[in-house]
Amino acid sequence: MEGKVKRIKQAKDEAMVEIDQYRMQRDKEFRMKQSKIMGSQSNLSEEIEEQTLEKIKELHGSYNKYMESVLAQVLNMVCDVKPEIHLNYRATN
Repeated sequence: MEGKVKRIKQAKDEAMVEIDQYRMQRDKEFRMKQSKIMGSQSNLSEEIEEQTLEKIKELHGSYNKYMESVLAQVLNMVCDVKPEIHLNYRATN
């Protein structure tokens, strides 16, 4: 009877060791997957930030390039006054 109790206790201890090893292995795999996913998210975030900054530079360059000509066109349209009599105007005397 004592032998059975010892054997059951020993089997229990062995099972606990196996469970701990399995748990550590799964935890290690989880951490690897998590770091892989989180790493790819941070890379994606950095990539988006870089593209955004590039687009902002491009827009600033385009603004500086065309600002003078657009401003000149707007001023020409506003300042070029051509007085004309409207088609529907009738002189009443």
